[in-house]
Amino acid sequence: MIEVKNLKKSFQDGEKTTEVLKGIDFLAKSGEFVAIMGRSGAGKSTLLYQMSLLDEPTSGDIKIDEKDVLALSTAERTSFRLSQLGYVFQDYALLPEMTALENVAIPLLMQNLPEKKAYAKAAEHLTLVGLGERLNNLPSQLSGGEQQRVSIARAIAHEPKILFADEPTANLDNESSRIVMDIFKKLHSEGQTIIMVTHEVEYSKFAERIIHLDNGQITSDERV
Repeated sequence: MIEVKNLKKSFQDGEKTTEVLKGIDFLAKSGEFVAIMGRSGAGKSTLLYQMSLLDEPTSGDIKIDEKDVLALSTAERTSFRLSQLGYVFQDYALLPEMTALENVAIPLLMQNLPEKKAYAKAAEHLTLVGLGERLNNLPSQLSGGEQQRVSIARAIAHEPKILFADEPTANLDNESSRIVMDIFKKLHSEGQTIIMVTHEVEYSKFAERIIHLDNGQITSDERV
């Protein structure tokens, strides 16, 4: 599902160049749940952002479902992200003035799904994550764990090929974190490909593979 070859990413600050990714080779099959771990600054989120097309690498190759995604135009890449990939971030990234239902429906409407069908799918997926009674609540009326579940519903409502999650439990208490990880576990059991960055060993064990990064390179790749 994902094939990464010799992926490099550098950041320029004046005359100073900082190499964050130093030639990553990585392969994930369809349906795999992969956790990416490493100390702060190891390059975990940077790697996730390159693979999920939220940033562009300095060099290297990325194929998703055998498509050379780096060869796509900017518009094609945006369309591919919207239709094929799902994202869960540690800060939820919900629109504060919109209800849970509206937040989940927006990406579906952007894909030109008819309004009635978009809202029906949004309601269905909010129910799947246990928020069927909170459809009309604003983010400010939801707990952090509930907001993260809204973001998961939004990420999976269009049935993405890959779900990318960047520290999805970082801002949550233990109970909310467990609920979120149980949702990921269920999605994985149903065949969802998941790539998750986490610094928490306890939650990395929900994955079937754990990749460790250090200093911009993969140091281990183990099955749990």
